[in-house]
Amino acid sequence: MDTESTRTERGCSSGPDGGEPTVEAPDAGVTPDGGADPENGAEEEGPRSARSGWTSWRMAALLGVVCLGVTLLISRFVVQPFHIPSDSMEPTLRTGDRVLVNKLAYRFDSAPERGDLIVFDGTGSFVREGAQENPVQAATREALAALGLAEPAETDFVKRVVGVGGDRVVCCDKGGRITVNGAALDEAYLHPGDAPSEVPFDIVVPDGTLWVMGDHRSNSRDSRDHLGDPGGGMVPVEKVIGRADWIAWPVGRWQSLERTDVFARVPDARAVPATGVSPGGRPHG
Repeated sequence: MDTESTRTERGCSSGPDGGEPTVEAPDAGVTPDGGADPENGAEEEGPRSARSGWTSWRMAALLGVVCLGVTLLISRFVVQPFHIPSDSMEPTLRTGDRVLVNKLAYRFDSAPERGDLIVFDGTGSFVREGAQENPVQAATREALAALGLAEPAETDFVKRVVGVGGDRVVCCDKGGRITVNGAALDEAYLHPGDAPSEVPFDIVVPDGTLWVMGDHRSNSRDSRDHLGDPGGGMVPVEKVIGRADWIAWPVGRWQSLERTDVFARVPDARAVPATGVSPGGRPHG
């Protein structure tokens, strides 16, 4: 039997006196005091893990900042979440709903149409020009509102377009219905039990403006409440932020907000004979 193999090991050599073989320890990069020897390529595990963890946090923070920036850009120019703060648009929109407002809906030469649900800045029409909000608070609120995490500014409103430039809007006909250019509206979207309006009016919408109303007519401050204000309750088209196209929250309310066909039979204002009603006012004496 070959016994030589049992006495010879890789990494062994005979001692200088030919006695028992000595075993050479592999180079482990350890200094005499037992510490790691950086010159031999060994590093301590603790500092390496700390650096790796710090790098991961920095990458995560950078990714978060980039995502937030992209979200704010989209919210600023394309689609913005909007929190519904009241029940003035029930049953179409409920308090606490978050709708997605399409900011591109009226770009490229398009304009709001009858029946659209719009979000607009009411400064100068629904809200008097007043003191400016603290710049820091305004920026913070705007950023949170852009993410749908805060209520919109007190000057922002959501209403339904009932009349556009040139339209004659009257309340009410013998059946108690609002008419637009002589066509009566059967407003199925109204809050149950509400009349189309308890306030009589007869106005012609000036070009470049809109006549807007809430769906919960008995609990909505809209164009009717500002008839005596400068502008006569009309909303300038340039103040429209966008069109509410989807309900995004809560989950059980996910749906698109389709345009109603209530206004389908309303004739164009140019096809209606003049009636002696001044723009934005009541019939001449």
